Amino acid sequence: MKVLRTIGDKGEDIAIKFLKKQGYLILEKNYRTILGEVDIIAKDNETIVFVEVKTRTNRTFGYPFEAINNQKIQKLKKVALSYLKRHNLNLPIRFDILSIFLKDKIKEIHHIKDAFEV
Repeated sequence: MKVLRTIGDKGEDIAIKFLKKQGYLILEKNYRTILGEVDIIAKDNETIVFVEVKTRTNRTFGYPFEAINNQKIQKLKKVALSYLKRHNLNLPIRFDILSIFLKDKIKEIHHIKDAFEV
């Protein structure tokens, strides 16, 4: 499990660098509540973006983003709404997925904006 966590951590670090280069302001990393966790919460202009990061080192189980199922989506939505309420935010929101494939170095990054709706 430690190897998987290391891959996940590396993917999240890559995702943060990628988003910053795109002009996003990173608000939170690994935001946790009793409802679940969001990998990254960022701000893109006046939109709060909840980002799920999936990282893989091979395609045995498909593309990284294919690991996000309906149950995960529902948890992300609940955590997002909780975050907005807790921080008293009334801004547009969006859910993005960053799908990262790496081996020794970054091979591919796919940024899926507006991956699903609230």
